[in-house]
Amino acid sequence: MQRGRGLSCMPTAPTVRFRLDFADQCSIGVGKIELLERIGVAGSLSQAARDMRMSYRRAWLLLEDMKQHFDQSVVSSTAGGSGGGGAELTEFGHQVIAAYRNLETQIQRLAQHSLRDLGGHTKPRRAKQAVHVTSLKRKIAADD
Repeated sequence: MQRGRGLSCMPTAPTVRFRLDFADQCSIGVGKIELLERIGVAGSLSQAARDMRMSYRRAWLLLEDMKQHFDQSVVSSTAGGSGGGGAELTEFGHQVIAAYRNLETQIQRLAQHSLRDLGGHTKPRRAKQAVHVTSLKRKIAADD
């Protein structure tokens, strides 16, 4: 399909990102799920945070939020020290990931089916243009 200035626009399947709200303050979304998955692989909260390019504090706060709002732990951890600490998913943590990913798959299929005709009407994204500070300073100086 040709559109506009000779650009080819292929129909695009929508991607769904969602968050589940269980109560006023209890929610779980793609960030917490990815953190749990990475903890499961790395066996470490700090390594999972590094892998996500997230601060340890932010990762710890996300885990604390889940700890505070679920009646079961999603991760069990051991303190650091000479042998090093670690973290591993609990059975409940595995259940949370599986339930979220299962729902994600179902929602994705529904979105692709329900919105299939809209993908052909999307425009390609333009590359973001970098603003160079020196050229901006020159423009400001020229305007003065």
